[in-house]
Amino acid sequence: MLIINADDWGRSANETDAALKCFEAGRITSVSAMVFMADSYRAAELAKRHAIDVGLHLNFDEFFTQNGHSAVLGEYQRKLIRFLKRNRYSQLLYNPFLKKAFSYSYQAQVEEFHRLFARPPSHIDGHHHMHLCANAIFSGAIPAGTRLRRNFSFWPGEKSILNRAYRALVDRWLGRRYRLTDYFFDLNQCWKQGKLGRVAKLAKSSDVELMTHPASPGEADYLLSDEFGAILPSLDVGSYATFEPDAVSSAH
Repeated sequence: MLIINADDWGRSANETDAALKCFEAGRITSVSAMVFMADSYRAAELAKRHAIDVGLHLNFDEFFTQNGHSAVLGEYQRKLIRFLKRNRYSQLLYNPFLKKAFSYSYQAQVEEFHRLFARPPSHIDGHHHMHLCANAIFSGAIPAGTRLRRNFSFWPGEKSILNRAYRALVDRWLGRRYRLTDYFFDLNQCWKQGKLGRVAKLAKSSDVELMTHPASPGEADYLLSDEFGAILPSLDVGSYATFEPDAVSSAH
């Protein structure tokens, strides 16, 4: 099965509208919503009106742009941003002094999602993939059994052996606790590097998530193109709401 998921739903009106256009055309199957952001309220109403499958796009590294969140949440968010943006390796480090801040931010975002959408998220992933930072995955805050986005999948030679080994180790650990797709790819990279045919082939025998950001230059145009449309009829295209892995996911 191929899941085509648009990130950043609700982050801004432009991002929401670009994803909605692609959903209405049948080119994406689910979205990941950000809460406490500029377009979160309107995006939630649009998702309910159009019966869109929605997951939670956890935000640990960007300031909330919607008024009304608590001062405590804002202060915790500032601490998380400061830590995660310190350097490129910060997300790999578990910071015990930020345990409460991560837990508080996670719980606040989950509760806001429930309030806006009147249901739990179909899946969880993260803005800039920070749902996989050390504090998030080792805190145990995300309940076992949750449909969770895995690490990016790469073919041999695309990343260093050390990089691939680390990702495989994390995915193996995640696969024991969460429901993961077999593979996860970025539409922008696959399209520009001519790899969508390989992704489509994998989706015929495995569960694959293809991430997209329709508001990014060229992505909506490609999603709506005849070239991309020609790929879909031969595939089982579904959403996270219908994704039910048969067994513990393997790591790739």
